[in-house]
Amino acid sequence: MTDAESFPQRKSEESEDDNTNSSTLNDLCKSNSDYFVNDNTENGQRLYTSFLTIADNLNSLAITRKKIESVVHNFDYDENTPANGYRSFLKVVDYAIAHSLQVIKKVSLKRDGVLFRKAVITKDVEACAHLLASLNNCLILLTTLLEWSSETELFPKEKRSPEEIILKTETINRYCFYGRCLGFQFCESIKPTLQMVAFAMAVFSEAYFSSGSYFTKATNSVISTATYLTDPEQRAKTIVNVSQTANIDFCKSFWFLSESELMHNLPSVIRAHAYVAVTKILLIPPKPLTLTINGQDIDIPIPESHIGKKTIQVRLISSNVREGMVGEASKKTNLPPSKGLLFHCHGGGFVAQSSKSHEIYLRLWARDLNVPILSVDYSLAPQAPYPRAIEEITYAYCWALKNCHLLGSTGETIIAAGDSAGANLLLGTCLKCATMNVPPPKGLFLAYVPTLINFVPSPARLLCLMDPLLPFGFMMRCLKAYAGTEKSSSSNDSDMSSFEEITHSDLADLQAHKSPTSEISDTLSNESFESQSLEGGNEFQNVEGLEDNNIDENVLYEAESNGSRSKINQYQDSISNSYSFIQRSLTGFVSNLKEHVGSWIPGTVQNIPEDVIHADKEKSIVDELKFEVPEDPFLSPYLASDEMLITLPPLKLLVCNHLD
Repeated sequence: MTDAESFPQRKSEESEDDNTNSSTLNDLCKSNSDYFVNDNTENGQRLYTSFLTIADNLNSLAITRKKIESVVHNFDYDENTPANGYRSFLKVVDYAIAHSLQVIKKVSLKRDGVLFRKAVITKDVEACAHLLASLNNCLILLTTLLEWSSETELFPKEKRSPEEIILKTETINRYCFYGRCLGFQFCESIKPTLQMVAFAMAVFSEAYFSSGSYFTKATNSVISTATYLTDPEQRAKTIVNVSQTANIDFCKSFWFLSESELMHNLPSVIRAHAYVAVTKILLIPPKPLTLTINGQDIDIPIPESHIGKKTIQVRLISSNVREGMVGEASKKTNLPPSKGLLFHCHGGGFVAQSSKSHEIYLRLWARDLNVPILSVDYSLAPQAPYPRAIEEITYAYCWALKNCHLLGSTGETIIAAGDSAGANLLLGTCLKCATMNVPPPKGLFLAYVPTLINFVPSPARLLCLMDPLLPFGFMMRCLKAYAGTEKSSSSNDSDMSSFEEITHSDLADLQAHKSPTSEISDTLSNESFESQSLEGGNEFQNVEGLEDNNIDENVLYEAESNGSRSKINQYQDSISNSYSFIQRSLTGFVSNLKEHVGSWIPGTVQNIPEDVIHADKEKSIVDELKFEVPEDPFLSPYLASDEMLITLPPLKLLVCNHLD
């Protein structure tokens, strides 16, 4: 029996198990409510009320669920692919019931014991009651979406504004998704990681928004760390409230923690395991670029929108030194150019991350695939909103087509890969290439790709209400920063005639391609992934006018931690000293980060009152998020015509299978 043939059978078995769990949970709630009905203690009465609430919500969930289940098959891709956002939400409900069942079973087994911790278990049971109540409201909202859409369309028939759906979601208690029940919808192996991310977000917000001396900040950090470890409810309030009130710079700063010196000192075992011979940063100047395709010259537009003409930063990673590779002419190699090249774009909600934050797995790919990887550090929103990133990626791809010999590749087989925002940008790039008659990559690998960049109500989109990695407020601000109607002020449009014209301030601007943590942690980033003498650390290399016989003479500069430049051949062996950076406190790092963010974007460093961060009621964000997104097929490939879509190369999609 094939997987496709066995899938309906497995689905039937899962449905039976889910019904059994719901029935068992209902019976246990009745048993426990009868047990605690005469318990006149505060916790006893809270338990009694919670069990009644869970039972009521189970009944409501069953009624609403039947309405959705009766039509859910209409939205499947085909009969062998029973998957859509409605099914995902129903699966989330099943996981919530299973989670609640485990908690209630503990009560039934331990309620007569001497060591029964009534105060602790009361909070766990109440959390389950809130969870099921919130999911019941979610299912009610899904029935509204069904009314808005046609029989087989996931998206509404008529255009709906973001504030319309936000107003409806405000009836849903989101605190329960980030407290004791955090990660209930995920498999056990990933829950500790998600809990750590949530804990880090809460602690980081305390340091980010606090004021006062370093001593005061350090003291507050210690206190808040202890609080969030022992009080999941307070952690949940902080996460939800910060996601509702913090501006986009907080999101960028938190996500860029993965590039900080502290994080890059930790994975020493991974660094040794993922050794590569080459990892360096190349700077592509904004010069006229012409491709000759089938005897026809094609001029590639230089990126100019929003921030003017700027260098494009890319990272070259290779497990081996190959013939012709830029900056490696002095190193002996017997390896010819690879036939393949992997062109990579990182994710990060269009506002954060870089090739540096994705370098760990890119190194593994370079080793396992044995092909060079070129990863683009495109400019980030809100300083560089749409279409800047797609312009840069298209230009970088065309540059790689013409100069693949400098990357250690013949360019015979170029595959593009990206995740999340990067995957979306690659789709747009391929569509752009088709309009310019530029050959697209031979294939696409897209992980978690968003194809409709707009807050169009859909069941899958509403899953962000309980997303531990991208909370609802953060997602909306990323969307507004990248594709909203507000525009960035443009900067200098002057061209760059040579690499020598880059000033210290230009180097600082260049870091915006990567992260606001770069100026704080460049020293570590240059060394933490270094592979001894073969690797040049994170070298900044100008690739203008490079020829095979003078590569060494044109490899000019690398970046120092203080923003200055030195000749590439003056390597510094500071690996032994890098571990001293771990001793720096998180509060010091965050303070520096805030200063840099504020210096780049005057007036954006935000102070949120403590009573707002720890408030018991969520703040409405409707007024802040009134914006429109253009209906552009290069921004949202979902809107592209069939004639455009047929030009896309073969692609593979990586998606979640019911979050498990």
